[in-house]
Amino acid sequence: MPQKKAVSAPKAVGAPAEIVIDSADSTDLKSIVRLDALTTGNAKPKYWKHLLEGSRAHPDQQFFLVARKGTSLTGFIVGEIRAWEFGSPPCGWVFAIAVDPDHRLGAVGSRLFDAVCQRFRKAGVTKVRTMIARDSQLIMSFFRSQGMMAGPFIELEKDLDE
Repeated sequence: MPQKKAVSAPKAVGAPAEIVIDSADSTDLKSIVRLDALTTGNAKPKYWKHLLEGSRAHPDQQFFLVARKGTSLTGFIVGEIRAWEFGSPPCGWVFAIAVDPDHRLGAVGSRLFDAVCQRFRKAGVTKVRTMIARDSQLIMSFFRSQGMMAGPFIELEKDLDE
């Protein structure tokens, strides 16, 4: 099992004194589902279990990282290296990020994003992408604060209700 690396959070009011970023494991699943339900209003235990299993089966391409303060899970991020969809060379994709609302001013999200980007770089990837809902101002602000901006692709969709 890889060594856990302690990362000190910046000194701010309410900021955690020490945050540890590490790969998620099965003992984190209940806390991940709880945090996701808290931030999205929708519990998806099978979805998170599937992503966690994928990250364990393909640790060089799929990354499921958690942030902990002591024994408490304070956030998580999920990313994957994808290649050649619509001609795009290999790049990192962030599928999900969540931070406990009580820890959002402690740079937990930034530390998680930096950690997944570090893993993408180590795998030889030079770009990171994500997709968010247009009305998700909080997450849009977060990703923009990390230096992300509109990319060269446009997402299209169609309802399949017929």
